[in-house]
Amino acid sequence: MSRIGKLPITLPNNTEVSVANDNVVTVKGPKGSLSTAVDKDIIVKQQDNQIIVERPTEQKRHKAMHGLYRSLINNMVVGVSEGYKEQLELVGVGYKATVQGSVLELALGYSHNIFMTLPSEVSATAVTEKGKAPVITLESNDKQLLGQVAAKIRSLRKVEPYKGKGIRFVGEVIRRKAGKTASK
Repeated sequence: MSRIGKLPITLPNNTEVSVANDNVVTVKGPKGSLSTAVDKDIIVKQQDNQIIVERPTEQKRHKAMHGLYRSLINNMVVGVSEGYKEQLELVGVGYKATVQGSVLELALGYSHNIFMTLPSEVSATAVTEKGKAPVITLESNDKQLLGQVAAKIRSLRKVEPYKGKGIRFVGEVIRRKAGKTASK
């Protein structure tokens, strides 16, 4: 049996879950509402204050989807009750970030600034403290969308291994390389 799939999902007090006839799971909470379509073979039941995901057979396909859909539903429950947060750090001389509404403006050492429109589900703030690298904080109730937006921002200036300049996640460890050695 799937180790992840067999675990029940405990619902917080302020969260509601509904399963439609066409296997669409909708989760509502204080941070919003999310829904996902679950494969027709996977069974999603609500008992008391828990959600249980079951599979019909021991086929490899059913085993794979069992854990997947349990994780997706759990991510939705956590997202609408607590939310998700991702922090990116801009390391480099002259790197700046500003947020105006849903537009993120980045100065990353290119000849022009980069303007990125964020999805309506993702909110961003940019903080610049003197002597520290600027930090972009992204918040959303959708874990997948948040990760996708953070990865897109990070791909604009990947961290290089010699000086460590670029966009990185806060707390990420960068493997540094030694530069050229002077030889006689």
